[in-house]
Amino acid sequence: MDDDCPKCEEGLPAWLATFADLMSLLMCFFVLLLSFAEMDAIRFKKMAESMKDAFGVQTEIPTNEIVKGTSVIKQEFSPGKPEETLMEEIRQQTTDDTKDNLDLHDGKQSADEIKVDEAMKAAMLAQLEAEVEQQAEELAEMLKEEIEEGMLEIETEQTKIIIRIQEKGSFPSGRASLNPGFFDVITRITDVVAETPGNIVVAGHTDNIPISTQRFRSNWELSSARAVTVVHAMLSNSGLDPTRVLVEGHADSNPLAPNDSRENRAKNRRVELIIERGEDEESGEVLNVSG
Repeated sequence: MDDDCPKCEEGLPAWLATFADLMSLLMCFFVLLLSFAEMDAIRFKKMAESMKDAFGVQTEIPTNEIVKGTSVIKQEFSPGKPEETLMEEIRQQTTDDTKDNLDLHDGKQSADEIKVDEAMKAAMLAQLEAEVEQQAEELAEMLKEEIEEGMLEIETEQTKIIIRIQEKGSFPSGRASLNPGFFDVITRITDVVAETPGNIVVAGHTDNIPISTQRFRSNWELSSARAVTVVHAMLSNSGLDPTRVLVEGHADSNPLAPNDSRENRAKNRRVELIIERGEDEESGEVLNVSG
């Protein structure tokens, strides 16, 4: 019987070496996978809370306590309640991730709206300036005779029409009463101004020669009184709305030319009617005009 049994070879079988190499390689592979894996604590915590909610939480019961109730399962297991703050953390994380994109999108819309708004305002301003030029030309044609005689000047400044009444032919020197023949000129000016939208500033100006009389203590009173006289003449026989009118007296603080000659001082003695077309009548939107 002993002669029939073959002798076993000494040492381990050859296949075991290959198997050991394979196991070592597999272990190294999984170690590498584990080292490269990203552990998301919030994600695993959420998963654990979900499992608690689904399967319930086991309650340990000491052996010395008697089970109460009719159901052992009911006493040993109670519904799990996930922490409420966890969901808030996830929601906050999602909001923070998308906030930058939302801000950029809103900013782009705001920039586009600003560009469109600026383009619309520029177009409205250009149209308004064209209307002002046309109205100034109509006024100049109506008052052509007075302009040629040097009694009036008409010019435009962006959206303003400036009607400049010189002292010559309108006021006696040092007085604030209109010459009788000038009322007709004021009436014609008022007829056009009443139909022109915008506020009206009536501003009086003098030269730098001091005045001190029983009626006027200074050039401030003289310039203001002349502006008031023009306003009274405009409102006396016209449909001009008085709420549109503003009176100003500047004395010699805003000269047109240096007060170094008789001609320049005569040019500075004036009353200006300034029609301010700074508001679009259709939309009611105020246009900011500098200058």
